Amino acid sequence: MNKEQILEKFNELMSLPGETEVAEWKEANEGFDFKKLGKYFSALSNEANLKSKNSAWLILGVEDNKNVVGTKYRENRVGLDSLKSEIAQQTTTNISFIEIYEAEPEENKRVVLFEIPPAPHGIPIGFKGHYYAREGEALTSLSIEKIDRIRNQKAIKDWSIGICSDASIEDLDLRAIKKAKQGFAIKHPKISKKEIQNWSTEVFLNKAGFTIKGQITRTAIILLGKPEAEYFINPSTSEISWILKDSEGIEKDYEHFTCPLILSVTEIYKKIRNLRYRYISDGTLFPDEIDRYDPVTIREALNNAIAHQDYEMAGRINIIENEDDSLVFSNLGVFIPGSIENVIDSNSPSEHYRNKFLADAMVKVNMIDTIGSGIRKMFLSQKKRFFPLPEYDLANNKVELEIIGKVLDIKYARKLAQIPNLDLKIIMALDKVQKGKEITKKENKELRSRGLIEGKSPNLFISSVVAKKTKEQSDYMKLKGIEDSYAQKMIVDYIRKFGKAKRVDLEDMILDKLPDILDEDQKKNKVKNLLQKLKIEGIIAVSNDRKWSLSK
Repeated sequence: MNKEQILEKFNELMSLPGETEVAEWKEANEGFDFKKLGKYFSALSNEANLKSKNSAWLILGVEDNKNVVGTKYRENRVGLDSLKSEIAQQTTTNISFIEIYEAEPEENKRVVLFEIPPAPHGIPIGFKGHYYAREGEALTSLSIEKIDRIRNQKAIKDWSIGICSDASIEDLDLRAIKKAKQGFAIKHPKISKKEIQNWSTEVFLNKAGFTIKGQITRTAIILLGKPEAEYFINPSTSEISWILKDSEGIEKDYEHFTCPLILSVTEIYKKIRNLRYRYISDGTLFPDEIDRYDPVTIREALNNAIAHQDYEMAGRINIIENEDDSLVFSNLGVFIPGSIENVIDSNSPSEHYRNKFLADAMVKVNMIDTIGSGIRKMFLSQKKRFFPLPEYDLANNKVELEIIGKVLDIKYARKLAQIPNLDLKIIMALDKVQKGKEITKKENKELRSRGLIEGKSPNLFISSVVAKKTKEQSDYMKLKGIEDSYAQKMIVDYIRKFGKAKRVDLEDMILDKLPDILDEDQKKNKVKNLLQKLKIEGIIAVSNDRKWSLSK
């Protein structure tokens, strides 16, 4: 949502007669306890499920009487965004916020809006092993009655298994069926190709999971249907759009593709300009050239979008190719597993699927691997190429995946290349450090225990352990900067020599010696803190004309 839409949503929530089971506001002027936040997440998520709502809302910076007072809660945006992973680590199925918004409905009065997803069908959401609910405006434990109501819900409705009663085999593309047979033979090597070829079309479609007792399903139309057969799934669509954008984000070219998607994926791949990428020469560490994108990664990303699209939302799957060397895939629908970390950690199929019938058919004809392994495969591919790991954005009721086709930091890539045996979980955390993103306390602890990072959150950097292995100690020292004690000694020595000093004089002396990981404002703030510390210790004093001198 843009700023106007966020304010519109805020005003809509404020117009409610009072707090409800799916809307809560808190003053939180200075802060808000994380444990309490988790309890409200659990309660509001469960109530959104029971009330059949698309989301629930928690707003900070508003009193019970709806007076806007503003909040200073996690004013650093990076710290605010890190809440998504912090909450996910403590909730059932690792579910987290849909999105976290900031708004300023009144001048200098910031509010924070947490959009909370409903608990999945049949699964009550707990926080740290406890389940919560709302009774009017009160936060309570989730009652046995409510737990039973959620657990007794029907499984997620599978839209893809629906029968298109007016459709027949005549509405399917013969080339697509041939392609599906070829994929089926690859996936089932124990069945002879000759036997598969001897099957009638009707028998093959039943065995491959496209039809049910000869009846044409929506899955069959999406993957094998003729373009004109798309109307059988109306108002849903099986359309995929490829869009090429320049470095300014302006569209340069586009094309729309529809069923049969089993053939369209090949045509879409041909549109993507998978140019050769030349590494900076560095001995034999990297090959001279490599494709910007691993074909397997493109295949997995595109087919995953097809398998997990929420077709009932009647939208397209989009692929945006940016000329600055990245691909962005997006499909509609909440990410059912809850978080990417949950998928990577479990390395196993999810217990719940949106389009199980469609996904099963895609597995049978070799479009996707065993369900649950595709995401991990993409991460491993990027890791082996020393490229940034895939970036997922699960906000706004859709899944957006960005694949970057180049090395962001060649020095960082060299460091990773020369440190063997780092598992994917550690690589994911280090990738966040490379991108300047905040990591969780658990990740911080793990990386520090291995001696891989230094610095204070959120200004972390790769540690000397890595720097020594790559003979880049000078880069490490620039990132680390001088110690506080040495900086204080420089200040005292300067004042002792010249009698007095303005803060700007001291900044000129010290700023370029402070850690490169800090920006200009952060460096100046550090000098200010050093001066205050020396003042508190009684070593220096400041006069009315704002000049510093040694304390008498």
